[in-house]
Formats: sequence, C-alpha cells, structure tokens
Amino acid sequence: MGRPRDNRVDEAILTATRSLLTESGYAGLTVDAVAERARIGKAAIYRRYATKQEMVFAAAVHTADLPPPPDTGSLLGDLTALVQEIVDHVTTPAAAAAIPGLLADVRSSPELAARFHDAFVTVQQAGLAELLGRAVDRGELPAPPDIDLVHALVAGPVFATVYLQNRSPDDLPEQLGRIATAALTEG
Repeated sequence: MGRPRDNRVDEAILTATRSLLTESGYAGLTVDAVAERARIGKAAIYRRYATKQEMVFAAAVHTADLPPPPDTGSLLGDLTALVQEIVDHVTTPAAAAAIPGLLADVRSSPELAARFHDAFVTVQQAGLAELLGRAVDRGELPAPPDIDLVHALVAGPVFATVYLQNRSPDDLPEQLGRIATAALTEG
C-alpha cells in the first residue's frame, strides 16, 4: 500500500507553484523549478500530478478535493455562493497567470483534455449535481437539469467576464445567480 502522503509536501508543491506563477507566469514555470523551490524531488510532484497542467490547476484554481457546495437553503443563494466561489478561484494572481496558457494547453491535447476533465471537471460537476439535488429535494426544481449545461451556464460567464471581457466580476455572483435560477426554474 505504500507510505501515506505527506501533507507538508503537498502544500510545499502548491505554494511553490503559486509563487512561481506570479513571478514568471505560466510559460516560464517548470516542474524542475517547482521542485527546487519546494525543496523536494521531482518524483514527489509526479506521484501527485501526472502533468504540469494538473499541478498548475491544483495550485492556481482548485485541487481535485473540492469541499461540498454551499448550502444556503435556497437555489438562488446556493448558485450565488457557488458563482462567488468560482470568481474567488479564478481571480487570484496565480490563476490570472495560469489560466490562459493552461486552457490553451488543455485544448491542444485530447489526452490532456481527458485527464483534466477526469481530474477536475467531474469534481466540479459532482458538487453542482449535489447543489441541484438539494433544490429538487426542496421542491425548487421538478427534476435535476442537465449537469453539463448548468456547469457551462455557471462557470462560462465567469471566464468570459474575467478573461475575455477583462471586466471586474464584482457584481457577477448576484447577477448570474439570479439569471441561472430564473433559467432553471422558468418553463
């Protein structure tokens, strides 16, 4: 079964990656540099992350271990809180340095896109399914909607606002929470 993972090494990798992203950007970041900064061997990184891109996403946006989605007691509150979490994740200095290059890498490789989907997107969608399931249980939704579509409806506008329109997302959680709730509950 092997040794249990050392959480200090995990945190050292993530901290070193964040620091290097803000200093030299995504293109300048290497696994060698992260290992050196974290004062660990590269093998410790590759035991945790199969690719540089997985390591960067875990450090800059979120790890594969997301906490449960917010439970405010209403679909509107839950979606608004979820959008706020997404905004918080994608607007850190490390995320701003990483996301454009990271998405280009993921988009250019079907194998990497599949790994990325399995490691991160499925975790996001499972949390969203839990959030929507609570809305069904409360009677706010008649049945769970298409998770892929709702995931795009919630995350897509955040990326568009921050990375394509280069606008502040300050009011986005409330606005998008209302729009997504209306879209899911009307008709």
